[in-house]
Amino acid sequence: MSAELKTWDRPHYTEGGGNPFLFYVVFGRVDTSAPFSQSEYRAAGPADGIEMSVYNAQEHADVLDGFRSGYLWEAFIASNPNLASEVQECDECLVVRGTPSDDTTLNYMRDTVGLLTYMLDQGGIAIFDPLMFQWWNPVEWHQQIFEADEPAPENHVVILISEEDDPTLKWFHTRGMRKFGRPDISVPAVPTTMEQGVIDLCNRMIEHQALGLVVPEGQEVRMDSLPPGGTMHHAGDLEDPDFNNVHIKITWPEFE
Repeated sequence: MSAELKTWDRPHYTEGGGNPFLFYVVFGRVDTSAPFSQSEYRAAGPADGIEMSVYNAQEHADVLDGFRSGYLWEAFIASNPNLASEVQECDECLVVRGTPSDDTTLNYMRDTVGLLTYMLDQGGIAIFDPLMFQWWNPVEWHQQIFEADEPAPENHVVILISEEDDPTLKWFHTRGMRKFGRPDISVPAVPTTMEQGVIDLCNRMIEHQALGLVVPEGQEVRMDSLPPGGTMHHAGDLEDPDFNNVHIKITWPEFE
């Protein structure tokens, strides 16, 4: 059956870009004994290197409460109080995480998307994606992630916009590229006139890197919507709390 599954190709793949890492938390009592249909979920099952662990409130209350605390949890409560209340009452969660053994294609992401969708259909009520700063309800997950039936990297990565000390400038930065083993993107000190161009640049880099591109150190920015002189530099480490990943910092000399 797996031979009939559609391959999620990675046409720009180059070795040496980094190791993908996935991390999802499914809240609710998932019936993992239910049959998994490869054809229904368009997936081969857990990818090699991806592990599943069950945590319950009796033995691992600190683990569950750790996911249900902090800024992201408070934002979830504000945006979806009813579902957040249901998640608060959950006494079990299932963690899906790991580094896939083969990243030459994005089949590992295809298989993980199918697996997580199966978990929602078998009792899961919400998915927490800490790499992307996202809580998913089942409807949004199905519509934006599963029904795409393709890599759709822009749905797995978020572009965040933060205020700078100078109120006329903004910091554009991404989270989620670690799922693809590629750096996140950081563009500080962006003036209003460049905002749309920077968003377009981030989206282009998200897609090309997710499809395997490795950005060389010092790469110049070449986009008609942005001024010349911008360069890309690799920075950070996997422990950086802003990204939980390494990143590419993009700057223009006149804005540094």
